[in-house]
Order: sequence, then C-alpha cells, then structure tokens
Amino acid sequence: MGKGVRTETGKLRTVMLHRPGDELRRLTPRNNDTLLFDGLPWVDRAQEEHDGFAQVLRDRGVEVLYLTQLLGETLNDGLARSRAIDLTLTDKRLGDQLRAVLRDHLGELHPDELTTVLTAGLRNDEFPTRTLVTSLLAEDDFIIDPLPNLLFTRDSSVWIGDDPAVTSLAMPARSRETQLTELIYDHHPRFADNTPIYGWDREHVEGGDVLALADGVLAIGVGERTTPAGAERLARTVLEAGLAHTVLAVPIDQQRATMHLDTVCTMVDVDAVVMYPNIAHRLSAVKVTAGPHSDHGDDLSVGELRPFLEVAAEAMGIDQLRVIDTGLDPVTAEREQWDDGNNTLAVEPRVAIAYERNTETNARLEAAGIEVIPIAGSELGSGRGGPRCMSCPVEREPLPPS
Repeated sequence: MGKGVRTETGKLRTVMLHRPGDELRRLTPRNNDTLLFDGLPWVDRAQEEHDGFAQVLRDRGVEVLYLTQLLGETLNDGLARSRAIDLTLTDKRLGDQLRAVLRDHLGELHPDELTTVLTAGLRNDEFPTRTLVTSLLAEDDFIIDPLPNLLFTRDSSVWIGDDPAVTSLAMPARSRETQLTELIYDHHPRFADNTPIYGWDREHVEGGDVLALADGVLAIGVGERTTPAGAERLARTVLEAGLAHTVLAVPIDQQRATMHLDTVCTMVDVDAVVMYPNIAHRLSAVKVTAGPHSDHGDDLSVGELRPFLEVAAEAMGIDQLRVIDTGLDPVTAEREQWDDGNNTLAVEPRVAIAYERNTETNARLEAAGIEVIPIAGSELGSGRGGPRCMSCPVEREPLPPS
C-alpha cells in the first residue's frame, strides 16, 4: 500500500499508534505535572481502552502500526542505534562520568530492551554503576526520563502529502519523542522512500496544530505549543515543495485547555467541522501563499487577519465550511471540550471516532448526519488528548473529485 495524507477525511488506510506501557507506570504525584498529565492513569484500564480503539480501527479496515514495534525494528540498524544513544546522552544532568558508563550500558542492550529504556526511562536504582552524579541522586530519580506522552502520536509527526513532517515539540518533557520518531522515518525500511520535510531541531510546531482542510490547504494553529516562527517555517516548507497552495495560520488561546488547534476544531466531513462553540465565531486566520516574486515559495504573501470560517471556505473552494452546532450551554461546552469532545478522528467522510463520555457533543454530531463510533477513554484522557491526538494517519485515500 502507498503512503500519504492529503485531507482530514479521506478513508483512513494506515495509522501509527502507541499502546500505553510502562512509561505510564512511571507517573507519580511528584512528576505527573512536569510530565504533562493531569492525573495518574490506571494503566491496565488505559491499555484496555487503547486496545478497543485499535480494534475499532481494524474493524474499519485500517492497518495499525505501533510506534514501539517500529522503533525496536529501527534500532537493529547500527547507525540508528548509535544516533539514538547519542541524542539521549546530550542531557546536561548526566555529567561526563555517568554519560560514559551509560553509553556502554545502552550499547549492550538488545534493541527491544533499548526501546523500553528510551520510552519508559531508566531509574537510578535500576542502573548498576555508581558515579558521583548517581550517588547524589535519590534512588528513585530518573537518569533517563520516561515519555508518557508517546500515547499522542499525532504530535510528533504529521504526514503532508507523500512525506512526514517530524515536528519540534515545545515542552521539555516531550523533546525526545520527536527524536525517536525521526529515527523511525530515517532508518526503518518501511519509510525508505519517504523523506521527512521538517525536523525536531527546528522552530516549534506540533502535529495537533496541523489540519489538512482540503488537498493543498493546511491550517496551522499558533498558540501554547506551535510558535509563529514554527508556523512560518512549516508554511514556507510546504509551499516551496508544492505540498500546499494555501496555509492558514490560526491563532488560538495560549492555555492548556486549548493547547492545539485540534482541541477546539476537527473535521468530520469534507466540508464540515465540529468546533468548540465558545470560539466558533471568533476564531480567525491569516492566509499565507507563495509570494509573487518566487515560484518556489521562498517569499511568503501574508494576508490580513480574517474570520477562520470565511477564509477557510475560500481557500477550500467551497461556499461555506459547515460548523456542527454542538448546541451546548457554556458549562457543558467547557466540560466536554476539556474532555476532548472536539478531538474526533475521521475514518472516512461523515464517520468519526469520539470519546463516549461526551454524550451531548456526540448526539449533536449524529443529528447532523455524522456516524459516531464511541470509544472508552476515562483513563486515556488523563493526558488531555482524544482519538485524533492518539493517532498519526500514514495513509488516507484521496477524496473523489467533487
């Protein structure tokens, strides 16, 4: 099968997920805030919920890839393995002595064992060699931090056209995630023909802020995670490569409840979005296209700030971008948005996966003609992410001509 994503709603064929694992068991009341979780998930139940999510996708004919399996296979490659260890050891907390003995330790691990350490972390009392740094740390301090947010595979990469864009995550707790994702795309045989068009060391852009509104039309949220400079860099990249003809830069509130554009707006049909009603008619956007002095996007033409719904419909070549009116009172709207009611995953036009707990949002979607596939998410949602956040589409079928 081929690869590539050109819209949010083309029939989903292949997706990358991460089944929650031991990295979630590393969360404690002392570190969960730093690691960006609002609570301590019941891991066994989270795994059951995630397995249910994956099965729903398979039942719809979607191939499910798992990030850690791909990473383990990637680490069989000597260059990828060396690169993974080098990047992990750049942590300034380690010191030269610990860095040297840790390099030897990691180098001796089987690829599957190394995958576990890189994702679930390494605690001081799990490392056999004493150094000055380890002797001054508490026994349960981490030498290598766990990565519980790997669950949200949407953030660390996003496919634009035929190639992935490895993103640059803003929060220090997540910076290593995209390094591992980039290793997979650079070294795994499955992606030999797909060159990443962005990188973890560039200006901050997160995948949850990137929506493919239509073939050639991207929206990029700019807020708590994606910076204006990141939006500019990605816009220039995709315009220059011919992967888009129009990019919409969409400012969103810089707060945790609206950390990404897809926490307030996702597509459920080729011309329809479900959107947090408190912001639906105040969301705005700046239209960005290739400048008049370049055929390759080296210069950017930047428009005025205008209503998002208006400029999006114009860029998509449609009369109107429909908003599914969730019809919620302000308190219920705030609750269901916090519980990722707007963070749906379209598996094809007019079919979307959503958390079952957001009953009123789901009812309004169904009333608007959208088939809702509900999944459990009481434990999965503790990291603030819904079905879209937990999935990185690798292949969607092109939409038929309208």
